[in-house]
Amino acid sequence: MKKLTNWYFKILELVMVLCLAAMCLMVFGNVVLRHFFNSGVNIAEELSRFMFIWLTFLGAIVAMREGGHLGVDVLVRHLSGKPLFVAVLLGQVLVLICCSVLLWGLLKQHALNVANVGLITGISMSIVYSAAYLCAASIGLVTLFNIARLALGRMSPSEFVPSNYID
Repeated sequence: MKKLTNWYFKILELVMVLCLAAMCLMVFGNVVLRHFFNSGVNIAEELSRFMFIWLTFLGAIVAMREGGHLGVDVLVRHLSGKPLFVAVLLGQVLVLICCSVLLWGLLKQHALNVANVGLITGISMSIVYSAAYLCAASIGLVTLFNIARLALGRMSPSEFVPSNYID
């Protein structure tokens, strides 16, 4: 299971790198075309925007796994023992609720996204925003595994609280 999870995140990182590289090439190419030739590739702007959406959602998934999201830990870093466990568990449950709300909202919005298409590319917005489905599901699963590992004692609550501070 660990190997499969590692492959999944490596694929996400590869897609992120490809999106970023393609965005840079398209935007730079358009800048050069507009500056020197007074022309541009319209599809490049829309595709860059769509790739940025994907890059943002995929980055959120990878950041969740690596514990890279911003957190307010003013209270939590002063806790230990049972209060720390409860605070970390409550935080994970709140993340799971947020993922559920995001997924629910996406499902409610799905029919509208299917009907809308990109003006230039003609790509359905459901394809563009499918990254949000992937994000909600992936972060939700990571959170469920975190909750299970916390409950089973396989993970210490202090692992969720960063230890390197600049005061």
